[in-house]
Amino acid sequence: MQMPEPDAGVLDRKATVVARLRAVLPTDAVIDAPAETRAYECDGLTAYRCPPLAVVLPRSTAEVSAVLRICYEERVPVVPRGSGTSLAGGALPTADSVILGVARLNAVIETNYADRYIRVQSGRTNLSVTGAVETDGFFYAPDPSSQLACAIAGNIAMNSGGAHCLKYGVTTNNLLGVTLVQMDGTVVELGGPWMDAGGLDLLGVVCGSEGQLGVVTEATLRILPKPEGARPVLMGFASNEVAGACVSDIIKAGILPVAIEFMDRPCIRACEDFAHAGYPDCEALLIVEVEGSEAEIDDQLGRIMEIARRHDPVELRESRSEEESKRIWLGRKSAFGAMGQINDYMCLDGTIPVSALPLVLRRIGEMSGEFGLDVANVFHAGDGNMHPLILFDANKPGDLERCEAFGAAILKLCVEVGGCLTGEHGVGIEKRDLMSVQFSEADMEAQMRVKDVFDPAWLMNPAKVFPLELTAGRRAG
Repeated sequence: MQMPEPDAGVLDRKATVVARLRAVLPTDAVIDAPAETRAYECDGLTAYRCPPLAVVLPRSTAEVSAVLRICYEERVPVVPRGSGTSLAGGALPTADSVILGVARLNAVIETNYADRYIRVQSGRTNLSVTGAVETDGFFYAPDPSSQLACAIAGNIAMNSGGAHCLKYGVTTNNLLGVTLVQMDGTVVELGGPWMDAGGLDLLGVVCGSEGQLGVVTEATLRILPKPEGARPVLMGFASNEVAGACVSDIIKAGILPVAIEFMDRPCIRACEDFAHAGYPDCEALLIVEVEGSEAEIDDQLGRIMEIARRHDPVELRESRSEEESKRIWLGRKSAFGAMGQINDYMCLDGTIPVSALPLVLRRIGEMSGEFGLDVANVFHAGDGNMHPLILFDANKPGDLERCEAFGAAILKLCVEVGGCLTGEHGVGIEKRDLMSVQFSEADMEAQMRVKDVFDPAWLMNPAKVFPLELTAGRRAG
């Protein structure tokens, strides 16, 4: 869906704003040609597009501060952008906004193994953080499926997780500090390389705030020693509901695997064709991984596999080598790309109590028939972070609207069973109008007052998170 093009008034302002930006940035750091700004007209939620007024690509905190100060003075909205992998429209521009991309902020600033932290610029990709420390026996735990491409800035904005978040937590559990530039150009330091900072937990406020409060330019991240070993096991089941019940029983038994991942038949077949991971022919698949010494791994997997046998698995198979383990995870990490090769889809991320998995999976299957659209399920089953992929034809009139209605029904179901609208993708524009399903107007007012403090003019990442009727009149002209 194409968003409106800028009107004449916006175009009249463009020359002034771009001239001021060019005065403080290198020549190649400002992009305003329409043919080039179209590369930034959407993020991973490609159903919605809108070319921005201009794009800036700064290389330092000082340059970010200068850009924001100019935009604040000119009352030009700013949309922070990491790598553009957001699946909720979190980096969608408006026609009068400047995209501030952090891709060139990609340096490692400091590595401290004694205190177990690394300080990086926020445009560095998730996987390359581990790449900077793995030869010394360390790793960065959060691992979104897009970790090869996604930026730390976006991970912080959306509080991203990943397959191994069951044991290690999501971004907020591994974030120690940030350098934040506010909309008026003020630079502040929050947290730091220690276990806990005194005073208000402003770092916790910023993490997961979806670029609403400022631009993170640097981050101090917790790094951990690599485990002695790790081993996954594949569990195939005859139905989604049985697989969901098995997950619930593993968690109830007090066992903490490093990951429990779920895939249903459509996703299994697509991933197998793409990655040749050796997945079994079944209706539902669990990948359960544990780590530790060989004795610890054997003990944990033994208990987990005993639980699985109570559910009559179609197949139960431990990885036999490191190469096989890599193929198993390549299949899972390739799920979104593999599905994208065969169909248009919309990916959701509602989160539910683990005990509700069998019910929710059954209802999603029933709703698939009601809406006349197929759905593939792949998600972090251990913490109930659902990722239904609703398949539709973007070129078929009415299909996108049906897909959105189906998605809204799934997210409402997640809230009804005690869950929430989003686990790691954020609200963005995708779930903006569903916020009232989870929050009362008073709840949202309290959240919006936090934004009032950080961004009184409401210029930072406009039209995201909160229903537009609630934010009317808050933005300064």
